[in-house]
Amino acid sequence: MKLPIYMDHHSTTPVDPRVLEAMLPFFSENFGNAASRSHSFGWVAESAVSQARELVAKFLGAREASEVVFTSGATESDNLAIKGVAEYCAGQSRGRHIVTTAIEHRAVLDTCSELERRGFRVSQVPVGSDGIVDPSEIENAITEETALVSVMLANNEIGTIQPIREIGRITSERGVLLHCDAVQGVGRTAFDVAAMRVDLASLSAHKIYGPKGIGALYVRGKLPRVRLVPQIDGGGHERGLRSGTLNVPAIVGFGKACALLQELGPEENPRLGELRDRLYERIFGSLDEVMLNGHRERRVPGNLNLSFRGVQANALMGMLKTVAVSSGSACSSASPEPSYVLRAIGQNEELASASIRFGLGRSNTEEEVDYVADRVVKAVRELRSF
Repeated sequence: MKLPIYMDHHSTTPVDPRVLEAMLPFFSENFGNAASRSHSFGWVAESAVSQARELVAKFLGAREASEVVFTSGATESDNLAIKGVAEYCAGQSRGRHIVTTAIEHRAVLDTCSELERRGFRVSQVPVGSDGIVDPSEIENAITEETALVSVMLANNEIGTIQPIREIGRITSERGVLLHCDAVQGVGRTAFDVAAMRVDLASLSAHKIYGPKGIGALYVRGKLPRVRLVPQIDGGGHERGLRSGTLNVPAIVGFGKACALLQELGPEENPRLGELRDRLYERIFGSLDEVMLNGHRERRVPGNLNLSFRGVQANALMGMLKTVAVSSGSACSSASPEPSYVLRAIGQNEELASASIRFGLGRSNTEEEVDYVADRVVKAVRELRSF
């Protein structure tokens, strides 16, 4: 067993060696611009992008590869989806109202806040104490002015999986577009954009053992065709929806990461669930006053979020110097405030400030889980004794 141990896979994942191997030729040998249509260097790059697009589309259950738009990451994808739909619908006088939930990623909530400053109306639907939104609450929030509903597939802090299929049925029947931030759940729980009637879906490669700086937005091409206002203007790349020279090596890596997870997921996910449960049971069997955040079963397999009463999360992490964990979303780590996700599910400030997120991943082992559990138990006991 090598130290330190990495258990923060919701923040980012290491690039799988097979992904890196697929990417390497496109940095030096096949370095062409995919938009260069007049010579073989461009043709090779364009072909590689097309193959990767097919792999990402298959991973999502998209009907057509052309429905995949490459971006710089999930944050840009969320911005393009939400602002793009809102601006288009407003321009067509088709509604200036957006429905989302209280525990969405900041890339969604902050984008919605920006639209509120522009005169749009946003409804944040609450979630239950288990972190799951009731589809009927979404339905009740929809009005004749609603242009878009945005609900994540799985929460990045507490791992709870949302009922996207039921929400998709509601939005489809009401004639409202559905956007899903699928970053934390895709490949870890069932997700099919066509079957679930999802109109837009955001992805990020670095959450699934691909490179950083590359993401995608699924944009339904028909039934209905989704129309967006582009947020980046330029050369008209990606069907005019996202201008900018394509990052060919990263796109190739993204496609490979999707293919690998689709292949390995049926065995990998149950193994991660078993490791997660082992960590949970060893900690709960040794400590009292420990609370599980989120639903016990309906969560992504590698996620475990715990609150330790009487212990500050920062102090606990300070004693776990050989273990990489977090107290919440990496995107909100600079904020001194307790997690807004934990507050939204009813945790008081004390418990919200005492939470640790364990994110297990592809390389973690039983030996590492036992080591981490023992270190956590020892550290909590020491902190409580103070």
